[in-house]
Amino acid sequence: MTQREQKRQQQRGARPIPDQTGRTAVVTGANSGLGLATGRALARRGAHVILAVRDEDKGRRAAEEIADGLPGAGLEVRRLDLADLDSVRAFAEGLRADRPHLDLLVNNAGVMAPPRTLSPQGHELQFAANHLGHFALTGLLLDLLAEGVDSRVVTVSSANHRQGQLLHDDLTGERAYSPMKFYNQSKFANAVFGLELHRRLTAAGSPVRSVLAHPGYASTNLQTSGPSGLVKLVFGRLLTPLAQTSEQGAASQLYAATAEDVTGGEFIGPGGPAELRGLPTRVRPSPAAADPATGRRLWELSERLTSVRFPLPAAA
Repeated sequence: MTQREQKRQQQRGARPIPDQTGRTAVVTGANSGLGLATGRALARRGAHVILAVRDEDKGRRAAEEIADGLPGAGLEVRRLDLADLDSVRAFAEGLRADRPHLDLLVNNAGVMAPPRTLSPQGHELQFAANHLGHFALTGLLLDLLAEGVDSRVVTVSSANHRQGQLLHDDLTGERAYSPMKFYNQSKFANAVFGLELHRRLTAAGSPVRSVLAHPGYASTNLQTSGPSGLVKLVFGRLLTPLAQTSEQGAASQLYAATAEDVTGGEFIGPGGPAELRGLPTRVRPSPAAADPATGRRLWELSERLTSVRFPLPAAA
């Protein structure tokens, strides 16, 4: 990487990314925001990037946008609706048919604080798209990842996971639905899943690493396309001047995905005040998210709700 490229990355809030030539990466939600920034950065360093998107037209426009500034980039657009488990299975089957291995899976896509909505399988939308879809996708692609080199699963959570809990008595929000409460639950589930996956990969002696990341506060369409009412006003307008750019927000997940010194089970987030902004550093999950008993309980629940079972033993 030239000094000019390094300086440009530092200005965007990112650390230099190691060469990714020969690596294949799947980035969910790669048509905009953090996912687009992540896909662009990986492609710039030589990775073949599969943009996994719900809207293929938007995905193709994103691929064209990346290619305009990066002729010859290895880019591929595939449809994936994480809220629909049938779509997750179709995506995984298609990838398995075409690819002998996978080196990186970035579980990035998400929805934030929409009105109460159920997925095609009857799950609350945020829990379905943000957690269950990524749980199923990871399980269905794990054998491809095991064939990769320096393979990693990077699951993108949020600082909001510290305000979340598993609402076992009302998972669909039928009795009492709060958009932000259920968003926080989904981000808590992301953190719990990433840590439990690390435990199980370690117990199995797998070479795949499970790493967590969160962006801090970044201005993306996450805050404007899903929320309504007060949540949209606060996060989509009033707080926008304080937000990082998508490129700055993506720095933590890119570090988790590519840095040579990252180990399984680590959580990467911004190093600034309250982890809202700043260069990537190691941060701590909430004690509740790190609890192995909670990890086992979420894992068993997720297996039951998705009918996807990982070829991994439970951690001791």
